[in-house]
Amino acid sequence: MGFTDDHLMSLADAGLGNSAYLVDLGDGRALAVDASRDLRGLRKAAERHGLRIAFAADTHLHADFLTGSVQLAHDEGATVLASAAGHRAYPHRPLRDGDEVDVSGLTLRALATPGHTDEHLSYLLLDGARALGVFTGGSLIVGSAARTDLLGADRTEEFARAQYRSLRRLARLPDEVAVWPTHGAGSFCTAPAGAKRTTTLGDQRSSNPLLTAPDEDAFVRQLLGSLGSYPAYFDRLTEINRRGPAVLGSQPRLAPLTPADVRAAVARGAQIVDVRPVAHFATGHIPGAISIRLREQFATWLGWLLPPDAPLVFIAAPGQDLAEVIWQALKIGYERLAGHLAGGMDAWDSDGGEQQNVELVTADQIGDRPVLDIRQRSEHVAGHIPGAVSVELGELAARADEAPADVVVACGRGLRAMTAASILQRAGRHDVAALVGGPDDWARATGLQLEAGE
Repeated sequence: MGFTDDHLMSLADAGLGNSAYLVDLGDGRALAVDASRDLRGLRKAAERHGLRIAFAADTHLHADFLTGSVQLAHDEGATVLASAAGHRAYPHRPLRDGDEVDVSGLTLRALATPGHTDEHLSYLLLDGARALGVFTGGSLIVGSAARTDLLGADRTEEFARAQYRSLRRLARLPDEVAVWPTHGAGSFCTAPAGAKRTTTLGDQRSSNPLLTAPDEDAFVRQLLGSLGSYPAYFDRLTEINRRGPAVLGSQPRLAPLTPADVRAAVARGAQIVDVRPVAHFATGHIPGAISIRLREQFATWLGWLLPPDAPLVFIAAPGQDLAEVIWQALKIGYERLAGHLAGGMDAWDSDGGEQQNVELVTADQIGDRPVLDIRQRSEHVAGHIPGAVSVELGELAARADEAPADVVVACGRGLRAMTAASILQRAGRHDVAALVGGPDDWARATGLQLEAGE
């Protein structure tokens, strides 16, 4: 078919750090690889190029998002391609190592590449005998390889050694073969910050530290040494993806709620998620609300901090995109969306609703107040305000008592800090402030150096 780079479209989810791929097969049909349940971008790309998605391939049972393959099969009759070893409970074509699928004259060859998960496949795309590229999922990624601890600590090293063998297998492909990973910069699955999203085998053979490791033991030490924490919802999604996410029948929406509706929902166990900008939340919010500003990383923190079985009530500012709230929640398996407060906080205020606020401080206002650094451990170690107590945001609800009195909460820019402040406030703390900015701002304001290490 004369395959060119124009036939492949990479669709990045910057919030989760992942890429899905849409391949124009040349006959009006397309192949989708590792599509998430939020199919808006993929469908727009397909419509723009006049394509029907005929094949939907998953490289592995994803832990960080729900697959869109089930929806594509339902809506468009797409044939789902996936590992036989995944034992998926919905109709699909089960593939084993070496199996080949004809996709409009191109060939998709399954390569068993366990490590990130035990049933992981990579897909080599061939035009006749010529290898065009390989969809590597969570195996070989730009500058690294994906984490191997998702099925428990007792199997982490076993999977790391499997990952070593999988990467060596992929590295035997020709230099010019393109590498199309799923996980990229920003993924907790994980990838180096700032890394490119696609590459070639030749580039990775020379630049990927894991491919230049002298032996298997060195590879394992290096890979395991790079693993940090990951969102709590990762532990739930693999099994949902094995069973198959529920098919969505119509355009999902958030029901408008009155203040009385919100109070009644909370009385029945609903959680309030305030998606407004930090300054809005600081000025006034509903007691007990968790602040997670709507942004690319919204799904990550929603899934890390909120229980999956509680109904969710959202508080938004005028003009914020409620569809974005819905799809970020749905793509990580949050189905119980009770609605949003119609009229926002103005409606709550007009109804006489109680409010709380959070103090915002700038770097030059911290003074001698103790600092709680809620960034990831790797961020803290790289450079923090001297004396800052380190508790990752994902652990804070269980460790709220470790926060010093009269504390200023700090992150990188102030968004996670406000989330942390809301968690502490919900735990009964009222002596909490959130830092506007981060450690670099403190260093500039004081002329002092950040502290590295523990």
